[in-house]
Amino acid sequence: MKIIQSRSFEQRVKKLNQAQKMILDEHIRSILENPDIGEEKRGDLSEVFVHKFKIKTIQFLLAYRISEEQLELIMTGPHQHYYRDVKKYLKNG
Repeated sequence: MKIIQSRSFEQRVKKLNQAQKMILDEHIRSILENPDIGEEKRGDLSEVFVHKFKIKTIQFLLAYRISEEQLELIMTGPHQHYYRDVKKYLKNG
């Protein structure tokens, strides 16, 4: 399966340290193994799945979309303003 990353996802990952990136990579592998691991959203975010995980004590969210051939990593980060930012990204394409 091909993995593509949005610019927003890439920018947020750059801010993570190496240990945080390793944890994120583990969760991306989990999604590849079981695409239904995340919760499918409704309304403005239909077709978007969000997988929740912790890095130390902070809960992170990872938004993604899956088609037959690819996994699109949309955004990752802590909960604050997360859904607002995902909606803005989807609206602007």
